[in-house]
Amino acid sequence: MNFVGVVEDIGKGVDLAGITIILAGVLASTVQFLRRLRNAVGSAYGLYRVGLGRAILLGLEFLIAGDIIRTVATSPTFQSVGILGSIVLIRTFLSLALNLEVEGRLPWQRGRKAEAAP
Repeated sequence: MNFVGVVEDIGKGVDLAGITIILAGVLASTVQFLRRLRNAVGSAYGLYRVGLGRAILLGLEFLIAGDIIRTVATSPTFQSVGILGSIVLIRTFLSLALNLEVEGRLPWQRGRKAEAAP
């Protein structure tokens, strides 16, 4: 196997890790949500949203890393770099929006913590 093939496989592995993180986070958050509902914890929905948001954020970071690894390793052209740039911009916007939803602030802002209520 050549260098490009190995790096492609590494990129796919990083993508798989991102997908796995998202799925595991959804499963874990759902299980915790159902337990909180059964125990009548008042802020179950807010905590569920925070858990889902954090799992998606972490998974998106891995997916972006996988895209970067594959694009840089395989003969980067202006077209592939442009597509990568577009993907990174879209995913970065999603990450910022999710972070604002989960934490109640943008990543570079200090202070306010996420509130458990919806």
